[in-house]
Amino acid sequence: MLNHSRAHNKRKCIRERAEKPTNAALGRRTAVLLALLALTLGSNTAIAQTNVQGQWQTLPTTMPINPVHVALMRTGRVLVVSGSGNVPTNTNYQAAVWDPQTDTVTTQPIAWDMFCNGMVILPDGRPFVMGGTLAYDPFHGYAKTSAYDPASGQFTDLESMAHGRWYPTATTLGDGSVMIFSGLNENGPTNTAVEIYTMGSGWSQEYPSGWTPPLYPRQHLLPNGNVFYSGPTNGSMMFDTSAHTWSFVATTNYSSGRTYGSSVLLPLTPANGYWPRVMIFGGGNPATATTEIIDLSAATPAWQYGPPMSQPRIEMNAVILPNGKVLTLGGSSADEDARTTSFNADLFASDGLSMTPAGQNAFPRLYHSVAVLLPDATVWVAGGNPARGSYEPHLEIYSPSYLFAPDGSPAARPTITSAPAGVIGYGSTFQVQTPDAASITSVVLVRAGAVTHAFDMDQRLVGMSFTAGIGALNVTAPPNGNIAPPGYYLLFLLNSAGEGVDCRHGTMGGAGAPHYH
Repeated sequence: MLNHSRAHNKRKCIRERAEKPTNAALGRRTAVLLALLALTLGSNTAIAQTNVQGQWQTLPTTMPINPVHVALMRTGRVLVVSGSGNVPTNTNYQAAVWDPQTDTVTTQPIAWDMFCNGMVILPDGRPFVMGGTLAYDPFHGYAKTSAYDPASGQFTDLESMAHGRWYPTATTLGDGSVMIFSGLNENGPTNTAVEIYTMGSGWSQEYPSGWTPPLYPRQHLLPNGNVFYSGPTNGSMMFDTSAHTWSFVATTNYSSGRTYGSSVLLPLTPANGYWPRVMIFGGGNPATATTEIIDLSAATPAWQYGPPMSQPRIEMNAVILPNGKVLTLGGSSADEDARTTSFNADLFASDGLSMTPAGQNAFPRLYHSVAVLLPDATVWVAGGNPARGSYEPHLEIYSPSYLFAPDGSPAARPTITSAPAGVIGYGSTFQVQTPDAASITSVVLVRAGAVTHAFDMDQRLVGMSFTAGIGALNVTAPPNGNIAPPGYYLLFLLNSAGEGVDCRHGTMGGAGAPHYH
């Protein structure tokens, strides 16, 4: 392995060790593991408006490989998968790990070309790569899969799919299994069948869809256990995970299509009854700034326009923050054209009904750009590859306004002194120790992100009810895996000033039993 960077001592966090569950434990119950991280924010220089719009900074380190796919791991580090990196002649297939504690990047070779895969995090905390590039121009997809062990730092190939997939989407289901859909197969046509992977038993039979999906379809697991397809085409669909069949739901208002726009499942909380609403942003070429929201609990769901973004965006990113707001950033009005870059960032309210500015980033973030929430409640932004053979190497950090006091100085953050180290059952009560219990107004789980091609396949925010005691919070875990699928999550506390955030990284889940550790 090759270390490409120097330490950056302004960003610090303190991690608790997250133990990987044994196969026996996973056999007894599907686990959602919260690998808990106690985190603090380093001393960044505040500037005007930071308590309103947040703050952008460029990190000293640059990325030595094209960061096409990224996933936040239970260690707090970010896995970067590049493969051939969009260079047809490149057979030096690469992955890397970025460490936010030290701002260093360590690269490593990989055995096959994982470029343009689908990736989510398995319940045991391993990033799971499905498919990739078997051939360029025309593209054909691999049937191979592989899992990355954050402890050993190595990939291990797992069971292959029935057929190849290049540009597929993976979705974690309520029992911890993984649904894969779309992608070009080993001969070139779109793979129109659904397959479902279960740890320990491998892949299911193929379930023919009866329709041809776009590449990288936008999909979300809903509280009823079904999977909603929100785009980028105009017709929205629903996959019944019991019957393994698809049905039509609604048509978007924007009629031109939302290619490389983004899609987010808005926060699920006890206060809103785990109300399933999906919001879609931008997309198309030329791009649109429009957004739409659909209420999937309605008797007849229908898309409604939301507030527009400040700029049109294709090849954008959308990230859910711990306060439930959605950060939209990057992209351009013309695809892969840096002259039309959208530098403005926007913050949408947790209900999607209002938007405020979130400053501007510094570098064009176009095709193959990525953005992911970190355990310290900041957002890491990387990449941009509008032309083969070059990419944007600079890394940026967005620090949201909740990290700043009204005068622009770093906010006083609540502190998590301890949280459960074992399995927590769905619907059970667990305790979080904090000296700031009286000031806490929100306790949420955010699933660790796995993003590529303008869409995060794994992110979701789940709120939890709680009561405050002396030096502790008594928290009620989510009711089931359809609300919070098994796997590792970030546990965030937010205080009444709306400024401070603290976090632990851990796991949830189970056959009736979520757990964090």
